[in-house]
Amino acid sequence: MQDLQKIREEIDDIDNQIVELYEARMKLTEEVAEYKINTGKQVFDKEREESKLATLSGKAKSAFTRHGIRELFEQIMSMSRKKQYKLLTGHGILPKQEFTKVDKLDVAGGRIVFQGLEGAYSQEATELFFGRDCDSFHVSSWKDAMEAIKNKEADYAVLPIENSSAGIVSENYDLLEEYDNYIVGEQIVKINHVLLGLEDADERDITSVYSHKQSIMQCSDFLEKHPGWEKISLSNNAVAARKVKEDGLIHQAAIASEKNAEIYGLKVLRKSIQNNVNNSTRFIIVTNKKIYTKDADRISICFEINHESGALYHALSHFIYNGINMTNIQSRPLQNKNWEYRFFIDFEGNFNDNAVMNALRGLREETISFRILGTY
Repeated sequence: MQDLQKIREEIDDIDNQIVELYEARMKLTEEVAEYKINTGKQVFDKEREESKLATLSGKAKSAFTRHGIRELFEQIMSMSRKKQYKLLTGHGILPKQEFTKVDKLDVAGGRIVFQGLEGAYSQEATELFFGRDCDSFHVSSWKDAMEAIKNKEADYAVLPIENSSAGIVSENYDLLEEYDNYIVGEQIVKINHVLLGLEDADERDITSVYSHKQSIMQCSDFLEKHPGWEKISLSNNAVAARKVKEDGLIHQAAIASEKNAEIYGLKVLRKSIQNNVNNSTRFIIVTNKKIYTKDADRISICFEINHESGALYHALSHFIYNGINMTNIQSRPLQNKNWEYRFFIDFEGNFNDNAVMNALRGLREETISFRILGTY
C-alpha cells in the first residue's frame, strides 16, 4: 500500500496538469468567441454539446466515471459559454434593449387601479406610492386590474405579490406571465390585522370569520385558539368588512385593517391578531409600457427550462459566475405539463452593468422561453 503523502503528491501533480489544460482550453474559447463575433453565430449550440458529451462520457471505463466525466465537461462547457458571453459584451455586442430609461415615472394625470374596496391594503399601497390625492379606482379582482391596463382604462395597477408571513400571491405571478405588463416599482406595506364586528358584538359571539385567504393564513395562531369558528375566504379584506356590516349578524366578524372600522362603522374586537408583529406585504406597480427609472436597481425575470437533471442549476449558474445577488426565486406549475414549472427570479442590478447583460444573454440563449418582467 502506498504512503498517503505519496498518493496526495500524485493527485497534486494531476491537478496541476488539469489546471494547465483547463487554461489552455479557455484560451481557445477566446478564438471561438472571435469567430462567432465575426460570423454572428450563436454561442450556445445544444446539439454540438450533446454530441460532444456523449463522445467523451463514452470513453469512460465505468458507470461511475462515465457520469462524472459528463458532469465535469458540462461544467467546462458552461464556463466556456460564459466566457464567450463576456467577450461579446466586451466587444460592445449587446442584446437589443427592450426597455426605455426615464428620469422618473410620469404619474401626473395617470389613473391607478387596485383590487378591493375603499380601505383595502391595496389602496394603502396605492396612496403610499402615488400620493393620497392620486386618481385611483378599484376593481373586484387582480385579473380585472391587469385588464384595465390592457384596455387603457388605467395607466398603472397595484398588486400584492408577497407577504412576509404567508408567502407569495401565486395568482399574481401567473398574471405577470399572462399579460404584457411590466413592473416599474414596488411598495412595502406594514400589515396590522384586527378582528372587526358589529358595534354591539363581543368576541364570544363570533362563529364565522371572513377575510382574504392570505390574511386568514397570517392570523392562523389566533384563529387556532378558536377552533369552532368557521373561516371563510373572500376576495378582499375590505369586502369582508363590508359584508359584516351589510349582513348585520352579530356572530360574523372580519379580519381587516383598523381603517375599515371607521369606513364601515364596525368595532375592533381584538387588535394585532397577525402571527408576525413585523408582518408586511410587498406590492408591485405595473404598467403596459416597457420603461424603467434611471435609479432602478432590481430586475425581475421569468423563464422555462428543459425538464431534465441539472437544468435549473445551469440556469442559476449565470448569477453565480457574474457575481449577481438573487433576492427571490419562485416557481409556478406550467399548464398542461405535469410537474414542470416556470421560474420567477428577482435579482440586484441594472441594465448598465456588464455582469447583468452577460447573465441575461446567457439565460436568453439557454432557456426554452425567457422574459424580463421589469426593472425598478
